[in-house]
Amino acid sequence: MCGIVGYIGKRDVAPLLLEGLQRLEYRGYDSAGIVVTSPKAPGLKMVKAKGRVRDLEAKVPARFKGTTGIAHTRWATHGAPSDINAHPHMSADNKVAVVHNGIIDNAAELRRKLEADGVEFLSETDTEVLTHLIARSTAEKLEDKVRQAVRVIEGTYGIAVLHADFPDRIVVARNGSPVVLGIGEKEMFVASDIAALVTHTRQIVTLDDGEMATLKADDFRTYTTEGTRTTAEPTTVEWEAESYDMGGHDTYMHKEIFEQADAVDRVLRGRIDDRFSTVHLGGLNLDAREARQIRRVKILGCGTSYHAGMIGAQMIEELARIPADAEPASEFRYRNAVVDPDTLYVAVSQSGETYDVLAAVQELKRKGARVFGIVNVVGSAIAREADAGIYVHAGPEVCVVSTKCFTNTTVAFALLALHLGRTRDLSVRDGKRIIEGLRRLPDQITEILKQEEKVKELAELYADARSMLFIGRVRGYPVAREASLKLKEVSYIHAEAYPASELKHGPLALIEPALPTVAIVPDDDLLEKNRAALEEIKARSGKILAVAHQHQEKADQTIVVPKNEDELDPILMGIPLQLLAYHTAKALGRDIDKPRNLAKSVTVE
Repeated sequence: MCGIVGYIGKRDVAPLLLEGLQRLEYRGYDSAGIVVTSPKAPGLKMVKAKGRVRDLEAKVPARFKGTTGIAHTRWATHGAPSDINAHPHMSADNKVAVVHNGIIDNAAELRRKLEADGVEFLSETDTEVLTHLIARSTAEKLEDKVRQAVRVIEGTYGIAVLHADFPDRIVVARNGSPVVLGIGEKEMFVASDIAALVTHTRQIVTLDDGEMATLKADDFRTYTTEGTRTTAEPTTVEWEAESYDMGGHDTYMHKEIFEQADAVDRVLRGRIDDRFSTVHLGGLNLDAREARQIRRVKILGCGTSYHAGMIGAQMIEELARIPADAEPASEFRYRNAVVDPDTLYVAVSQSGETYDVLAAVQELKRKGARVFGIVNVVGSAIAREADAGIYVHAGPEVCVVSTKCFTNTTVAFALLALHLGRTRDLSVRDGKRIIEGLRRLPDQITEILKQEEKVKELAELYADARSMLFIGRVRGYPVAREASLKLKEVSYIHAEAYPASELKHGPLALIEPALPTVAIVPDDDLLEKNRAALEEIKARSGKILAVAHQHQEKADQTIVVPKNEDELDPILMGIPLQLLAYHTAKALGRDIDKPRNLAKSVTVE
C-alpha cells in the first residue's frame, strides 16, 4: 500500500523520482524518501521526510545529483510515520538501500536473530530487516545477495534495491505486491504502479510473484528467485499520461465522478450484440454449454468492490436465475470454504492487486475452481491469475475513494448477467429491454450530475451530523452500503447502512432528529414497502433524505434520479450519493483525494 519508483539512465534522477512519487502519492502519503547514486560518483545519498512528497521535495538539496535512484512514498504498517521510519532504509555501512511495499511476517523473529549478531536497528519497520540481510550476504553478485535475503523472509513484498558497489544496476523482486518495469530508450524505470511510468514510456513489463529483475540503463533481464531465467515481453499501456491529470477539477474525486458517463460508454463499447439481444464478452472464454453448467456464482471483493459484487449478485439472480451471492474476500480466504466445481467464482478488484482478493483467487485455483476476474488494470495480478474475465475500462482512478470504477464494475456485472441469462432462460424481449437500458445509462448519468448544486446544498445542510443512517431494501441495500462507505471514507462522519426491512429489529432505537437517514427508494415493486419505512422514521421525528425516482412526501428532501429498468436502477442511484459524500467532505475541509489512514491499493492484509 505504498508507492515505489526507480530510474536508471543518463538523466538527472531526483526530479524524475519526485515527479513519480507525486503520481503515486495516492498509494501512501505519511512519509517519503529518495536515494540516488551514479556510476561516475559511487556512493549512496539519501533524503527522507515525514509527511507528503512536497515535504520531501523541500528537503532535497540543490546538489543532489545522480543518474540512478529509488524512491518511496509510505503508508505505515510497522512503526509510526517519522523521518526514521520512512523508506528507503539504509544499511549501517551506507552501501545498501531498499524500498519495500508489503509486510514481512517473520520480521520480529529475523530482527531478534540479527540483533543477537550485533546489528543495530534504527527504525521500527519490518523493511529494515531486509536491508541488513542483503548487506550481510557474502554472495558476490547483488542479484544473489537479494535472492538469499528474500528466500528467508515470509510475507509479501515488492522491493527495489541499490548497492554502492553496483551503481550500474537496480535489482527488484516481487511476491504479492506489484512491480512494473518501464522500458525506455537507453533508460529503464521501475514502479509499483504504471501511473509513475506513463509520462516517460508506455512499454511495460509486469513481474509475476516469485520473479526478480535486474535493470541497467540499456538492458533488463528477468528471472525467478531460484535463478532461472524468464521470458518477459513488453506490452503497451493503453492509458495516456493526461489521464492522470486533474483536467481543471479541484480534486481527482470530482473529476472521476464527472467522468462516469464516458467511462460507462467505454465499458459498453463493442460488447452489445443487437442481433441476438445479448453481449460479446470475448475475455470470458465461456461457451453456451459451459455457461449452462454453472449452478452457482460466488463473488469476492473488498470494500467498494464487494458492494459492486452485491449488486452484481442480484442482477445475476434476476436475469440469469442462477443463485448468486457476494462475500468479502478478506473473510472468504480464512474460513476454509467448500469449493464446488459447479460454482463460478468472480474476483473483483479495481487495481487487480488487492491482496485479500488475490490470495482468495490463488486458494481457489489451488482447489481447482473456475475463477473469473473483473478488474480495471490490464495485466494486473488478478487478471493474470484468473481463468478469464472482464476489464471494466474505467480509466485511471487516482482518488483513494472509488467512484467511476464502482459504477463501471456494476455495469460489467450487468453485462455478465445478461450474457448468462441469454444462454439460459432470459427471453429475447427481456434481453433487448436490458440492452436499451444499458444504452440509456451515460445520458442518465449526465442528467444526474447536473443536479450538483442541489446536492451541494444538501451536503452543507447535513455536514454537521455526527452520524447518518443509510437504508435500502433488496436492490437498494447495496446502494446504501456503498453510499455509507463513501461518506465514512471521505468525510469521516460515522455512517451505518441497514436493510430497510430491518428497522423494526433494532435500528429504530437510534432514530431522533440528530440522526439523519438517507433512504434509497426505487420505483419498483417494493415502493410501498419503502414508503412504509419512511413513515416509521417520520413518526419518530427523524430527518429523511430520499434518493428516488419521484418526490417522496414523507422525506424532508428528495434527490430525484431518472428511471431505468428495475434491474439497472442501482447503478444510477448511488451516483448522487457520491456527490453528497464529496461535498460533505469539502464543506468540512477534508483532504478529499487522500483521506486519513487510507490508501488506494490495499496490497497487504
